Amino acid sequence: MDLFTSDLTTYLERTCDAENALLKQINRETYLKETRPHMLSGHLQGRMLSFLSKLVAPRRILEVGTFTGYATLCLAEGLTSDGIIHTIDCNEELEPRVSGYFRQSAFSDQIIFHVAKALDIIPTLKETFDLVFIDADKKNNLHYYQLLIEKVRPGGLILIDNVLWKGKVVEDNPDKQTEEILNLNEEIASDPRVEKLILPIRDGLFLIRKR
Repeated sequence: MDLFTSDLTTYLERTCDAENALLKQINRETYLKETRPHMLSGHLQGRMLSFLSKLVAPRRILEVGTFTGYATLCLAEGLTSDGIIHTIDCNEELEPRVSGYFRQSAFSDQIIFHVAKALDIIPTLKETFDLVFIDADKKNNLHYYQLLIEKVRPGGLILIDNVLWKGKVVEDNPDKQTEEILNLNEEIASDPRVEKLILPIRDGLFLIRKR
């Protein structure tokens, strides 16, 4: 199921703010060098992440799943002047290139890049987060959510990507991966600690506000 046609996506990208030069470089090089470039947040979702981050004006952000750093830099656009973003990814091969992108950015001193498994790092972070973005291995999304909900301040946001799973969440006879997404969505939908809605942008973005 295609949630957006290519023409509609082009129109949406044309009517939002442009990517800066570094984001364009990351976008281009990800599609040239990576076997799964669709994992990149991309122009439209990147502007959404930036917009939400600026509304929150976070002092502390956590991103689970760095990939090539595109979303990291979009989220960092909303940081306060003394703010920090922690980003976690276990792909050691990407670390030199992604670290290079971070050094080129205006936020080089505000990014802490953890190259390790998120389930190992999250319990060690003694922070209260204003904004969390989860975009990593889908089978662990519920674990990440359960670990992080107590680390988010009241009024803080948790964003979870890929919660519509290419529209498979409404198909009959879901496969195992889709069942994992459905379980996550149902757990969050019934969680009284949060307000929540799914934005049908790209592959679905769960927008969750802690009460």
